Amino acid sequence: MNRTTSKRLADRKIEKFDKNITKRGFVPETTTKKGKDYPVGPILLGFFVFVVIGSSLFQIIRTATSGGMA
Repeated sequence: MNRTTSKRLADRKIEKFDKNITKRGFVPETTTKKGKDYPVGPILLGFFVFVVIGSSLFQIIRTATSGGMA
């Protein structure tokens, strides 16, 4: 069984690599990330901030009213 790479297959790989090298740095405009594309919506972000700040505020009030030992 012949395990060496055939000349034709090697030439195809080299040609593909060479084409890729010449394209380096030329990224199409559609694949670049936009600055204002948030992964979550503003409503979900606002809800998350409300829950985090609200729960920490509630914990502070509960700790203050119980004399420091919750």
